[in-house]
Amino acid sequence: MGKTACKHSDTPWDFLSQWKGEYFQGEWPTVPEMFRISAARFPERNCFTVFESERITLTYSEALEKIENLAAWFFENGVRHGDHVAVSGKNSPEWAVVYLAAMFAGATIVPIDYGLHDKEIENLLSVAAPKFFFVDEERFPVFSRMRSGVYSLSRKNTGEYVYHLKAEDKTASLAGITAPVEEDTAAILFTSGTMGNPKGVMLTHKNLVSDCYIAQSNMNIFHTDVFYALLPIHHAYTMLAVFIESISVGAETVFGKQMAVSKMMRELKEGKITMLLGVPLLFNKLLAGILKGIREKGFAVYALIKFLMMVSYLVKKIFKVNPGKKIFKSVLSKASLSSVRIAISGGGPLAPSVFRAFNELGIDFVQGYGLTETSPIIALNPTFDFRIESVGKDFYPNMEIKILNPDEKGIGEIIVKGPMVMKGYYNMPEETAAVFIGDGWFKTGDIGRIDKDRYVYLCGRAKNIIVTEGGKNVFPEEIENEFQLFFNEIEQITVCGYVVDKETRSEGVEAKIYPSDELFKRLNIVRGMAGSDEAVRSVIEPIVEKVNHSLLPYQRISKITILEEPLEMTTTKKVKRHQ
Repeated sequence: MGKTACKHSDTPWDFLSQWKGEYFQGEWPTVPEMFRISAARFPERNCFTVFESERITLTYSEALEKIENLAAWFFENGVRHGDHVAVSGKNSPEWAVVYLAAMFAGATIVPIDYGLHDKEIENLLSVAAPKFFFVDEERFPVFSRMRSGVYSLSRKNTGEYVYHLKAEDKTASLAGITAPVEEDTAAILFTSGTMGNPKGVMLTHKNLVSDCYIAQSNMNIFHTDVFYALLPIHHAYTMLAVFIESISVGAETVFGKQMAVSKMMRELKEGKITMLLGVPLLFNKLLAGILKGIREKGFAVYALIKFLMMVSYLVKKIFKVNPGKKIFKSVLSKASLSSVRIAISGGGPLAPSVFRAFNELGIDFVQGYGLTETSPIIALNPTFDFRIESVGKDFYPNMEIKILNPDEKGIGEIIVKGPMVMKGYYNMPEETAAVFIGDGWFKTGDIGRIDKDRYVYLCGRAKNIIVTEGGKNVFPEEIENEFQLFFNEIEQITVCGYVVDKETRSEGVEAKIYPSDELFKRLNIVRGMAGSDEAVRSVIEPIVEKVNHSLLPYQRISKITILEEPLEMTTTKKVKRHQ
């Protein structure tokens, strides 16, 4: 109980050596062993918090008791080493307890996207074949009629509520559990093909725990931090970078259940959030709100603040100190961001100007990069040595990353090797073999380059490349990135190729654009009304032309399609390109 972290650590995980032998035996702890270590270090610190009608918080010792209660119940009800347990619902402490209890029981957790349709969820359940399925109250009646072994994440379903499941003999049940080891599959995460051929990524305890600690090589986190789980926690990004990172150091996780601005502002402020992870869309909207508030103070104030932001940024880059937090304290406070220490954007490229603006305002803002198959983090910008255009620096020597068959500009497919690379795809040996090449290297499917200092720069996904008549490769993501500052007019833009010449199969560049509600309001028109298309085009076409001037000739958009309905998106706000 009296053990503390080393004062002078060569790595963020050096402190684990004090717990080896007593709490774990392997190279890395398993996820349950990691949680037990944090519970032993910080038993009375806040672990899981949610804001409902009131604030509800579990300390580490309280969370451990609930996790062990459920793990014992699992064992008593037939769950054995390697069995599957599924969970699907809004972010909540109950969701977290199910996730961890399954692992404590030696089982594999299968987190399922709550944003899917019922039939899609049922398809994934049929593939995963879990012993038990935990779901939120809205869908509990549906699935409890469809299958047995369904329990609720909501206290509204009293008899089946997760916290009410207790073993008759907790001590004997816990003693009977075959604990997982490092190489066991901890979680199966389904990435796509929900109605066709679902692809389940098998991540081991070693994958998750090693990636969690290795990522801390480029970013300091502490037990005093408060992480905000706003994005869906079933997704690898939030699961690792928020949920598992927080419990690895004994920090607190605040679970956000929806992206409603008023609720988010309350949770940011009352939760005293220090670690804010989001996707580009979230940060674009936050910055737009901040700048709008500054502009309303008049041109003179706006000009002064913009000048101070520039000075703040230069001081930070040159002297490695952060004056912005004090200079812009009132601005950040009004946006409920005054407590935020680090903000991380993932899930897609972020406009460099947005990245820079947050750093100017005093928030250590960085980008990360990874895939579900890599647990997911494989690159992260160090907070005081960030490069705006880069998605992050790798973690050499604890992993390796390189470019496969680079062209004259050093651009090619990114491949990765290290302890965070997945075990494989569930029951898919051929698909697994297709993404691995000699000696354990994993093909990411992403195209990019790596500079001499090991910073990674993305161009786009290999499968999305547009090949023009001149044989040039165009990356849609690079073009889409140029439109991020026009989100007041454009809610969604998807760049893709269209066939210009059937014989040569050459492609032109098309932009599919879904205009924002704000634009319709500004133009005083309604979607679908006569003449609305022409009015919208009169605004959209000049924007496209402006962006085209900043692009190389072969990258320029030659076809604009105005969408009446938005394209389907993932829960991390990325368009599903290949449907």
